[in-house]
Amino acid sequence: MRKLSLLFTKDGLQWQISKSRKVLEEKIFLKNEETPENLVEEKLNEVLASEKFSEISVISAINHFSIVEEGFDQHDLGYDLISYNADVKKDSEELMLSVNKKFGIQFYYSFPKDFYQKIKQLEVPTHFNFSGEKFLNSLNVKNRKEIHVNLYHQQAEFFAIENKKVILYNNLDAASEVDFLYFIMFTLSKINFGISETYFYIYGETTENETFISEMQKFVSNLKIIFDNLHKKNFLLN
Repeated sequence: MRKLSLLFTKDGLQWQISKSRKVLEEKIFLKNEETPENLVEEKLNEVLASEKFSEISVISAINHFSIVEEGFDQHDLGYDLISYNADVKKDSEELMLSVNKKFGIQFYYSFPKDFYQKIKQLEVPTHFNFSGEKFLNSLNVKNRKEIHVNLYHQQAEFFAIENKKVILYNNLDAASEVDFLYFIMFTLSKINFGISETYFYIYGETTENETFISEMQKFVSNLKIIFDNLHKKNFLLN
């Protein structure tokens, strides 16, 4: 049986169809001025109707989220917590919870309710997760100051980690790679991460964000590209 993996980003959808861990098909769709306004919905409908999958994995990188310590159980406050970071519409967004036991934190995030219902009504075993949790769970960290950046198309998420403890997480939408760089550097100054003492690790769509990387290399000496997403290889979907 074949598994469907879905990644929702800012104005985008990427999917992989796999069997026994071998990726058979991969497609990515991004909205722009020339595409239909409901492109993501159309492509989601298309892949969900294409065949009967044995299981579905859904990852949301949409930046409607909040982060709290593991064990926080006032779930009725989830929407309110997210609203500090984004404009939340309760009627059209499903409240979700994702726990990262490795670092002792949890994410409240909201996911488009119509997409959620379309997937759930298939009655196929489905796992929902937030991209920040899966990204964090993949990291190997040391007792020092580190910045881990996962790049998408016109989007980036990053963790600031010190001595194996999460100091900050953010998920940014931006049309310019320079905006990513400015915000990350501004963040460093606010959390007292000196450039010379901080280690930077880059993941994701590195070939799509060459300007970001080349500009960062002008300021940062400790920089390493860990993972470059290639066709049929995406560490968040695998």
